[in-house]
Formats: sequence, C-alpha cells, structure tokens
Amino acid sequence: MTIQQGFLLTRQARDLNGTTQIELWVTSEDGPCQLLINNERPVFFVAQDQQQATQQIAQQIGVDCDIKALPLKHFDQTPIAACYCQSIKAAQRLSQHLIQQDIVPFEEDIRLADRYLMERFIQGSIEFVGQSSSQPGYHKVVNAKCRKSNYTPSLKVVSLDLECSEKGILYSIGLDSPMDSRVIMIGDPQASETPIQWVADEKALLEALITWFKRFDPDVIIGWNVIDFDFRLLHKRADWHNIKLQLGRANQASFFRTSNTTSQAFISIPGRVVMDGIDTLKNATYHFRRWSLESVSQELLGEGKQIHNVHDRMAEINHMFRHDKLSLARYNLQDCVLVNKIFAHTHLIEFAIERAKLTGVELDRIGGSVAAFTNLYLPQLHRAGYIAPNLQPENWLASPGGYVMDSIPNLYDSVLVLDFKSLYPSIIRSFLIDPMGLIEGLKQPLGKNADQAVAGFRGGQFHRQHHFLPAMIEHLWAARDVAKQNNDKAFSQAIKIIMNSFYGVLGSSGCRFFDTRLASSITMRGHEIMKQTKALIEAKGYQVIYGDTDSTFVSLNGQFNQTQADEIGKALVNYINQWWSDHLEQEYALNSILELEYETHYKKFLMPTIRGQETGSKKRYAGLIGDGQEERIVFKGLESARTDWTLLAQSFQQQLYSMVFHSEDPTQFVRQFVEDTLAGRYDERLVYQKRLRRKLSEYQKNVPPQVRAARMADEINAQMGRPLQYQNRGQIEYLITLNGPEPQEYLKSAIDYQHYIDKQLKPVADAILPFIGLDFKTLSEPQLGLF
Repeated sequence: MTIQQGFLLTRQARDLNGTTQIELWVTSEDGPCQLLINNERPVFFVAQDQQQATQQIAQQIGVDCDIKALPLKHFDQTPIAACYCQSIKAAQRLSQHLIQQDIVPFEEDIRLADRYLMERFIQGSIEFVGQSSSQPGYHKVVNAKCRKSNYTPSLKVVSLDLECSEKGILYSIGLDSPMDSRVIMIGDPQASETPIQWVADEKALLEALITWFKRFDPDVIIGWNVIDFDFRLLHKRADWHNIKLQLGRANQASFFRTSNTTSQAFISIPGRVVMDGIDTLKNATYHFRRWSLESVSQELLGEGKQIHNVHDRMAEINHMFRHDKLSLARYNLQDCVLVNKIFAHTHLIEFAIERAKLTGVELDRIGGSVAAFTNLYLPQLHRAGYIAPNLQPENWLASPGGYVMDSIPNLYDSVLVLDFKSLYPSIIRSFLIDPMGLIEGLKQPLGKNADQAVAGFRGGQFHRQHHFLPAMIEHLWAARDVAKQNNDKAFSQAIKIIMNSFYGVLGSSGCRFFDTRLASSITMRGHEIMKQTKALIEAKGYQVIYGDTDSTFVSLNGQFNQTQADEIGKALVNYINQWWSDHLEQEYALNSILELEYETHYKKFLMPTIRGQETGSKKRYAGLIGDGQEERIVFKGLESARTDWTLLAQSFQQQLYSMVFHSEDPTQFVRQFVEDTLAGRYDERLVYQKRLRRKLSEYQKNVPPQVRAARMADEINAQMGRPLQYQNRGQIEYLITLNGPEPQEYLKSAIDYQHYIDKQLKPVADAILPFIGLDFKTLSEPQLGLF
C-alpha cells in the first residue's frame, strides 16, 4: 500500500447497498486512479434541545439515525448535536421531515463528497493510500484513505468540436491533442493530408468517438460552447441511436442535464473534466466585444476562420459535406486547434489548476466564489467550536456599495491616479473582519486592549484573536506576491480573483455567512478611508477631482512632465501610507495593511459631464498617458470602451480626443467626418451589436430596436427555410434605416444617416468640445456659401 500523489478530476457520492460510496477520480504519475471510499456517513446538525424530537421523527419514518451531542454551537450560542445517517437518501429524507416539523437542520446542504474533502483540507492536490488493483486503463483503489497534498499535475487535454446540419444531424467530430489529432468523418474513404477516420454513418461516428476516448484517455476536454452545444447534441444523437455514451473512465456513461430554473447545461463524465472556453475565460475575468470563436481568436491570436456569417457558414458546411469533405475536415480541425491555442495563450488550464489548489473547487466550476469561501472557512470554523448558519434570504439587508465621489468635470493637465492596493482585502486584514470574529467580538467591550473588540459599522465589532479570514487573506496575499515575482500570471490572477471575491461573498445573501455588519464594516470603512485620503491630499495643495471605490484622481493644478509627476505621486503615497499607519496604531492599536500606490500620470485628462447636464459623470473619463511610441488614450465607460456603441462612434472618438489632447483644432476634422458619414463612406462602421437578454417572445412592451431587428431576421429565416437564430437569446447585428432597425444580414432599406449623426457622433463630441469652446451642432451644420 504505497502512498501516492494525485490531483482531483471528478468527485461523486452515491448510495450503495444501504450505505454510501464516495468515488474520486484523480490523475497521478501512474495514470488515472479511481478512489473508492465506503461507509462515510452523511451528517447534519440540530439544536441539542431538539435531539429527542429528531430521534422520534427518525424512528417514525424508519430512518436509522445516530444523534450525538457535540462541543459545537450555533452563532447564536445554541448547543448543537450531530445527526449521522447511513445513506444520502436517508439524510435527505430526515432533514425534509424535520423542516416540516419546524426543526431546523444545519449544514444539510453540504454534499457528502465535498464535506469529505473540505474537512481534510484537500484542495485539488491529494495524497492517498489503499488497496490498489490494476484495471484496463486505470488503477482502482478501494478503502482509500486521503489527505491534503501539494501535487501539481500535467493534464492530458483534448479539444473537441463537431460539425452538423442545421437540423443537428452529425457530419464529423474533430479532436486535437498532443496525443492524437484527427477528424472522424461520415463518408467513403479518400486520401487526405488531414488525418481522417472514415465511418459509415452517424451511429458509427458516435461509436468511434467512444473508442477514441478509451484509447487516448484524456483528463480534460475543452471546446467552444462545448457543453451547451457539442455535448448537448452528442447526447441527443446518442439517445436517438439508443447508444450509451460511455465517455467516462471505467466504461462509465456521461450524464447531461439542464437546470430547470436557468436552462444552464451541465455535463458529468466520471474521471474527465469538461471546460468550456467561454466560461473559463469569463472566470479568469477576460472581456471581449464578441464571444464567438472567430472574434476571440482574432483578438488573442490574430487568426480565425474564413466563414463568418452564420447562414453562409451553414450553407458552406452543408456544401462541403456533400461535395468537399476534405475541406470540411480541415475546417473542423481548425476549430479544435484554435481552442487549444486560446487555452495555451491565456494559460487557462494552469489558471484552473491553481484556483482548485487554492480553494478546493472543481476544475470546471463556473463562478464558485461562495463554494470557495465555504471550502476554506467551514472546516476551520468547526475546529473552533461552531457550525455554520443557514442561508437567511428573508432577513437580507444590503450594505452600502463602494465609495464613488461626485466628479468635477473639466479638461485637465496632469492628473495622477492613486490606488489602494486590494483595498477591501486590506481592510479585512487591518480591522480583523471575520464571521466568527464578529460573534466573538460582540461578547467583548470596545477598546484598544487585547481583551477588547475592534469597532466595525452597523453594530459590528470584532475579536482581536479569534478569527480566520485575515490570515486566509494574508496567506493568499503572500502567495500572490511570489507569483508576481515569478511572473506566474495564471497563479497571480487566480489569487486576485479569490481575494477580491471574499468581500462579495460576505455581502451576498447567497452565502451562509452573510451578515450586513460584516459587509458594511468593509464598505463603510472604505468610504471613511477614501474621504480621509481626499482631505490629506487637498491639505497638500492639490485638487481631488474624482474618487471611485479604491482610486483617487488628483489634479496637480498645472502641467508637469513625467519625472515631476512621478516625484509628486511617490511623495503623496509615502505621506498618506505613513499617516494611516500612525492613525490605526493610535486610534485602534492595530497594524495597518492599507497601502496606497501611485498608479498613473495622465498628461491630459477629461472628466465629462452627465449627458445634457452640468453635473460631473461617474465611472466615465478619458486620459492621455505615456510618451512617443508608448503614448495611448485610456477610455473608461465612454463609447470607445463599450461594445454596444458602433465602430463609427469609436473611431470618431479616438481621433477627436487625440486632437484635443494634443491641442490641435478639430474643426475641419469634425466637419469632414460628418460629411463622409452622410456620403456613405463609413457604412461598414454603422453596425450595432446588441445582446438579446430574453427570449424574443418575452418582449411585449417598449420593444427595443435590437428585438425588432431580430424578429425581422427570423421572419425572413422562416420564409427561406433557414433555422431561426434569435428566438432564444443570442446576439444581433443591425443598422438603423429610414424604415427603422433592420438586421445587417437582410438589410434592404436606405440607411438613416441623420440617426448616426445625432445618436452616435453628437454624444461623443458634446462630451469634450465645450471644454475647448466649440459646439458640435454648429460644426456639423451644412456650410453656407457666400453670395
């Protein structure tokens, strides 16, 4: 029984012969291993004064339940007993009956496999031992014993993509990995440079896919919309042919389901992880104007497909399948290769591995910030003598958001941006904010001594010694500093997302630890810090023109070169950081982790007004940074930074702002740009791209232009016998014509150029021209000749 190291791929718990079995699939140096853990008893908790009633209910419904009083208590100090059941089904049945009898079960929603792992502090990496036997393609380990480890795996990854008809009949399946790259294609064999495995029909295609997975045995399957499209269709066609889709290890079938509430699709393949490119990029906080594979690959890699329009693509795929299958194979495999390149370019696999090692969430988990916090916090809480409270959505009270200062609109020279480094995590560390620390702190008087609590907000106060969250963040903070030194961007990004999510978790009614005193003690302290920082800066003779959450914008009241601005910025942050360090020591006897950083010097900076008003806007500005080749304009919240504005507005804004920031007269440029727009010279820039956030049928009143365009497109699609594209959400491209909005693919009316002048160019110009004494309306009117 050799101790082995591995990394978790999938987890599952099931009832088996009246007891439980946890199945963990891990990858290891010796290949995939199936770990089987038997007879782990599901547990939840009840108040000790309800032990007898709980036992009686268990006996009445025939559930074998072992109830023990434990040295645990609820946050309200109620003593707690644990209820151990023999099976998952029995535990669920008992908890449901208890709720019906007004007895509250605690932590009954923690899944058995998750509890097994978190209570052992197992986060991705795992060390295990047990009775091992060699099976075809894997090792089976029964009576496994597991504990935490620090193993980093090398995962076998395959990119999968399929091609089909508009009715969902499969044509081919592309697979690209270092192990093997091929297209499985229905058709008669032909000689080809592209590796093609020819099969007779759709059923043979599915069987060949199953065989491929058994032979090459990947750990991870990646793709683009791979769960909601590819695996949904694979399962649908497998059901049609009455084939069990045995894509899992140990010949286990994959399981596909759709959420009843959100329509989100989920795929479970024992021993394999499925990672969708779009969801994983969003998890890693990437943002793109469009999320099609074509758009993302062009933006990241500078390469993509040749077929862009969905109808052209469908028609071309059908044509290739019938007349040019070698071209279809190249096209199919290219999609797989592009997804592999995107994952490699953005280090998404490494990101997912590091996130799992830091938090214990599954590799393919979407979001998961609440789960991550629970994994990390719950086992520590239990060891401190507490159980976790249940969700309390009915008593939800929102805490204030981040501090946003009213801006002072103007066109400025030399503006500095000073940012607090990870403000909310540093507040948690500095002021010892913690769920259990709140409960323990409320028992103490306020003060500066070791046996006195630290003041929070809305009645919150925090214990100076009994807490976990500050140390959790300190650990992550130190790990991120090391990642930055090592230029490990995937690890650094994973840590940043996790650290920043902790405030969001504590401020979310979807988290069992939500308490308005916690979230408010973070955000309201942030307000206090930002206001005091503003006062400190202005006492030095500078003007704070805007503040947002953790950033302060400082006008130096004159024009300074980069060297001068850098000196002022560094002097300011040194002064303010020392002030906060002294203040926290004197007022609270606390060590300040607050750290203001000098972020940026804008040589020119625009803080616009709210459209049509004189009041300064929020979260909208533009500024010129850098020198020479490195010089660029940064847009925040303005048209150039928004995907729902046209390329016309964005290109106009880029050029106009550049001229103003460089003190050039934009009069002739504006006039010529308007004339060229009216003359049709920029028609390719007039397309709107809007997302349909609901089903088309759900738009009844105040129908927006994108919905009108989408309805027109699908009416034409229906007339032409094409698939309907927009009924169930999606993205539409359209133009505004003299007859209203029309889809770009079926444009038939004349373009309404005046709409684009008034709604796209005018708002851009009105934000900046008044600051240099010009007016867009005057500049854009036709020039009167002299008589």
